Amino acid sequence: MMKGFLISTLAVVLLLLLSTAQASSNNNNCWKKKEQGSTLEVFHVYSTCSPFRPPEATSWEESVLQMQTKDQARVLYLSSLVARKSVVPIASGRQVVQSPTYIVRAQIGTPPQTMLLAMDTSNDAAWIPCDGCVGCSSTVFTPLKSTSYKPLPCSAPQCNQVPNPTCSGSACSFNMSYGSSTIAASLSQETLKLATDAIPAYTFGCINKATGSSVPPQGLLGLGRGPLSLLSQTQNLYKSTFSYCLPSFKSLNFSGSLRLGPVAQPIRIKYTPLLKNPRRSSLYYVNLVGIKVGRKTVDIPPSALAFNPTTGAGTIIDSGTVFTRLVVPVYTAVRDEFRRRMGKAVVSSLGGFDTCYSVPITVPTLTFMFAGMNVTLPQDNFLIHSSSSNLACLAIAAAPDNVNSVLNVIANLQQQNHRLLFDVPNSRLGVARETCS
Repeated sequence: MMKGFLISTLAVVLLLLLSTAQASSNNNNCWKKKEQGSTLEVFHVYSTCSPFRPPEATSWEESVLQMQTKDQARVLYLSSLVARKSVVPIASGRQVVQSPTYIVRAQIGTPPQTMLLAMDTSNDAAWIPCDGCVGCSSTVFTPLKSTSYKPLPCSAPQCNQVPNPTCSGSACSFNMSYGSSTIAASLSQETLKLATDAIPAYTFGCINKATGSSVPPQGLLGLGRGPLSLLSQTQNLYKSTFSYCLPSFKSLNFSGSLRLGPVAQPIRIKYTPLLKNPRRSSLYYVNLVGIKVGRKTVDIPPSALAFNPTTGAGTIIDSGTVFTRLVVPVYTAVRDEFRRRMGKAVVSSLGGFDTCYSVPITVPTLTFMFAGMNVTLPQDNFLIHSSSSNLACLAIAAAPDNVNSVLNVIANLQQQNHRLLFDVPNSRLGVARETCS
């Protein structure tokens, strides 16, 4: 009896070890795919390839609620950017902000140290946690191990391009807020390698201290339009042009791509103009002029979609928000038409999603109508389905009503399995359907 018990126990232990080793091997193999030219792999943070994947939620409903809570806080943060406020009011009192949800691999220093950076189209500078950082994750960049690392002096022109610069001795430092977090960093330069491209003397923030839970664990790659963004620092190399295709977070073992520069970008693609807000020049504003639910164009007050640089009102494309948020008049009109199409089916709610059903959804498509192009989304891009029941919800919500939000945010669930091309020199955004999962 005892011998049998020991054999069974040993077998269980061996199975656990083998499964752990297999999981580790799968994680390592994810990043062994050769990245070609100026194209990087993009993984969702929930991917099995991500070391940041959160613990398994107790249920599908709980995981959706967690994402939505964090997502709402990020929308509040974006609203605070256009309102030029430094503090984001969070109604629940929970200081939690969704970090950007897609990561790319970068190599920093000589010899290179690998970091997995969150990509964020609504921010500019790159920040990387450095050795000795207080409040950072365990994976940090070690400047002492690199022969190409260089702290920037206060006299460097870049010191005037960061928020709240200070001088400690002759070195330039800065501090800033990111959602509910704050960071203190030393302005530095280092060799940055993306795919096969080496970018010498890339300016970034070497984080010395971080508070809160918003700072991405291994750093951030800003894809905005500000002076210290990737686009601005690599104009000669990438011509201020990039595109990405985001994989679905349901496709846990698949990667999308971030393609830098004008080479190999799609030719057959529809465009809409990019608008510029001088108050927040980094954000990618577009002119959303209408929305269709199925074939029906929803009756929306034009003022609710209008671009206004003074107030920050309008519509932005954001890679870090998960669920699209529409200002209240727009969302109400879309939701009501969606419910009308569903007839007498009983509607329920899940957290902030107020349009959920336990019967098949009869709305086949949802179309965003931009100036110059329409983007028609299949159900995968506007519904979330329970893995444990028949429940499905409209995966769009109203913008937070406790900050008088004027900002519509087209989020990454609605962008998944599409190629988005940011052609900044020609002030246009291209969108084409592409299966990248």
